[in-house]
Amino acid sequence: MTGPALTIALLLRTPKLIEASRQWLPENRYTPVDLGLDGGDVDVESVLERQREAVDAVVIEQSLLTGEVRESLLRAGLLFPAVVVGEVMGHVDYHPEEVHLPVDQLEQLGYNVDAAISRFLRQGQKDDRQGGGAVDVEGGEAVEASAWRLSSRLQERLGYLGVFYKRDPSRFLSHLPPDEQAELLKSLQRTYRDLLLSYFRDPAAANQALESFVNTAFFGDLPITRAVEIHMNLIDDFWKQLRLEGHKNDFLQDYRLALLDVMAHLCEMYRRSIPPDVPLVSTAALQRKDTVVATDREVSP
Repeated sequence: MTGPALTIALLLRTPKLIEASRQWLPENRYTPVDLGLDGGDVDVESVLERQREAVDAVVIEQSLLTGEVRESLLRAGLLFPAVVVGEVMGHVDYHPEEVHLPVDQLEQLGYNVDAAISRFLRQGQKDDRQGGGAVDVEGGEAVEASAWRLSSRLQERLGYLGVFYKRDPSRFLSHLPPDEQAELLKSLQRTYRDLLLSYFRDPAAANQALESFVNTAFFGDLPITRAVEIHMNLIDDFWKQLRLEGHKNDFLQDYRLALLDVMAHLCEMYRRSIPPDVPLVSTAALQRKDTVVATDREVSP
């Protein structure tokens, strides 16, 4: 996708996370800005306030989002599209439109940044349709709609279709160099494994893992056959491990529900990628219509 580079604030205090985040945010698409949180205790609100008008999205370390910090950000209206890096635990760390990504899956960071912006813009449009007013942020106070004004700025720069409807083909899995393809697929396998391990035990955590997988699958144009392959390979690994340990493994067939969930979420993302106000008429059909009209004009007396 061509367009202005997105400024991504790195609210991270672990040097390795900063380095990895820079590595997986392509330079032609993102401009990462390290806000210098690796030097000890820093007032996150003050640091982010100084960059309020420059930042388009944030990548924030989960350990920074204490209850006190979260409340101060909400009170100040400092709400940005966010990827929360840390353990997937199924609860909201910053605001309901955040996206979660474990430390060992940062290869998917760029795709999840786009997903976070898309979710944020969709929420902004939903609030506009409902007439503005206060936004009820789960676990926090009601925040005035002006706190979400960033969505208007993002729409002015990118257009609502700019992120969600127009994926960047250069970042599709099939267009990546072989080594990046392999790393991305391994990262997706780790995400899917997290999904399976928590699917029946912790549905909220499973849902966050599912969203992360689907975000990358959609923006990275992962073939459906690859998603099925990842599922089958992991189930096969579980089957072999259970057999070696002498446990029953017939319950593994129940995990087909996880694959169906992934497919349903992917279908929903593709459905949303078709603007509702665009007629479902192909370009070829429009060209044929124009040709017919032109021919009629030529033969008319």
